[in-house]
Amino acid sequence: MNKNNFLYNPFSLFLLAHLAIWTLIPYFVNENLPLDTIEALAWGSNLEWGFSKHPPISAFFVELFYQLFGAQDWAYYLLSQIFVIFSFFIVWKFSEEFFLNKNLSLISILLLEAIVFYNYTTPEFNVYVCQLPFRALTVYYCWKCFQKNNQSNWILLGIFVGLGFLTHYLFMYLIITVGIFFIYQIKRKKFNYNYLIPVFIFLIIISPHIFWLIKNNYSTITYGFSRVEVQNLSFLTAHLLNPLVFIIKQLILFVPFILFFLFLTLKIKTKLNLKNKKLVFLIIVNFLPILLVFFTSLILGVKIRTMWMSPFYLYMGVLFVYIYKKNINLKKSKKFFIIFLFLFILSPITYATVSILKKDKRTDFPGKEIAYLVQSKWDNNFSNRIAVIVGDEWFAGNLSYHLSSRPQWHNSLSQNYFSTEKAGGVIYVGNPKIMKKICPGVFGTIKPVGICMIGTK
Repeated sequence: MNKNNFLYNPFSLFLLAHLAIWTLIPYFVNENLPLDTIEALAWGSNLEWGFSKHPPISAFFVELFYQLFGAQDWAYYLLSQIFVIFSFFIVWKFSEEFFLNKNLSLISILLLEAIVFYNYTTPEFNVYVCQLPFRALTVYYCWKCFQKNNQSNWILLGIFVGLGFLTHYLFMYLIITVGIFFIYQIKRKKFNYNYLIPVFIFLIIISPHIFWLIKNNYSTITYGFSRVEVQNLSFLTAHLLNPLVFIIKQLILFVPFILFFLFLTLKIKTKLNLKNKKLVFLIIVNFLPILLVFFTSLILGVKIRTMWMSPFYLYMGVLFVYIYKKNINLKKSKKFFIIFLFLFILSPITYATVSILKKDKRTDFPGKEIAYLVQSKWDNNFSNRIAVIVGDEWFAGNLSYHLSSRPQWHNSLSQNYFSTEKAGGVIYVGNPKIMKKICPGVFGTIKPVGICMIGTK
């Protein structure tokens, strides 16, 4: 890409437009940050090597942005879009090794705008958005290692695999896929000791989290199993209906992508040359992780939530364009770009309309106003700062984010934080009936929670 014409490059314009639209629209139409972003901010105020719901990486990036920008909502919408467009950029670089024509590379990225996971849901920075660049980088450097036996590529692969795992455990399906691919290579070629480099780096990177897991009774894994809903289900529901529903949902989500792609070509019949190593690699990295998830549901009877699959489709555009590239007539692609512009504009308009008209969402929560009321009551009763907030990630997390003192968030109500905090006070957030009975300080209610303030007079 020529630096002199960067701003005039269609791909660059697309990235900048995506970044601007999906940062500004949610900032102007939302009153409060989404749930998962507030949760990450709560965890980030008290960084550890893991949390009750997820590994630590998403909280690390959110806290980094808090240290840079403070309680500015736009910063976290921007953070989310940086992760999205950086992932698009890596997919673009990857596609350049598969297509000699840059227009085909561009199309493979634009196709992703037909998948809701890469536009409409992205304002909420969560573990799935956080996983996107590490997933893109893992596939990219897996291919680079396959092409060139360069130690620097093996090292980078290990780093990105390790960091990807620390975003969400579902990243393990991609790790297994990469492992299967290299086992396939070992059978075809001699064993390469460079294969061990990413394994060792991966283990080093995740080891602090593993020690944290052991120390905390595997709470993150326990939470994960509670979310897949395997308890008290009949065999038919668990092992047949759940995987069937999973496949149907994926196909429904994929319909706009297919329809969008058909504007490029109506000839979808083609012969797959499985001796083509590029095609084999694309099929493996796109479909094997999804098949592994499907068989997990089939064998264990677990329910797979649709949002969990959001990082899985990053390279699907490259696969489809590569398979059907001979049938794509770029001279007749005008309809494709018109439909792209329609989708590109429709998605943020829909998001804004829903946000404005529907007023019972998390993003309508008056977090700033509640924090102002709490701070005012605190200042009227105590002389020291608020150092600790104890409670759930949503109500207590909002206070941690919006209060100027940026108190640390904790979720355990059992520990006496006040006895350990000499420089500041503590606010407990929880059931108002219980709080009123046990509060040794100043009690108040902001429905539906009770607030107990303990500080220095």
